[in-house]
Amino acid sequence: MKPDVLKARYPKKPQSLSKLEGQAVEFSMYTIFCLHGLLQTEDYARAIMRTFRPLYQPKELERYVAIRIGRQRVLRRLPAPEFSFVMEEWALRRPVGGREVMARQLEHLLEVGDMPNVEIQVMPTAHAQHPGLSGSVSLLKFPDGSAAGRSEDLNGGRPTTELKVLRSLELRYGIIRGQAFTPAASRDFIQDLLEAT
Repeated sequence: MKPDVLKARYPKKPQSLSKLEGQAVEFSMYTIFCLHGLLQTEDYARAIMRTFRPLYQPKELERYVAIRIGRQRVLRRLPAPEFSFVMEEWALRRPVGGREVMARQLEHLLEVGDMPNVEIQVMPTAHAQHPGLSGSVSLLKFPDGSAAGRSEDLNGGRPTTELKVLRSLELRYGIIRGQAFTPAASRDFIQDLLEAT
């Protein structure tokens, strides 16, 4: 009964954005404290998951890491969806997993950012106030023009297809993206961080 109860906590459509990723043609993602799961290396994901409490058992941890990395197949799906990621500067400066893990993670960001269907942008810490400070934003758009999204501070953090909430998320994401470094400047910024690591 427990799985049914957990499912019932969310609206019937959608119950999980990750379940909808395989259908989406456009992804817009803003993250605050760590990198989005679609951009994480295996070691970075493992290091993040080791901070969860209560602790995962080793087999459980490896299963969740494999699931997260498996989701990244969507980046190379054909026809290729469009991806826009904006991340906070401090998420790039925090040495998650240690220096070597973070260096490999920065290299991975440069590799993914070079894909023709992916744009990666960095929100500089110097921008003290912007509409992303209240929580991360996730937006998925589908071939028929419909969308789904979520943010921690809207709709109780649950995924939604409600037009009013989606409009708010799209507005917020547009402003965030406009205030972040350009993709080219972001690439240079990540390269500089890598060289300093």
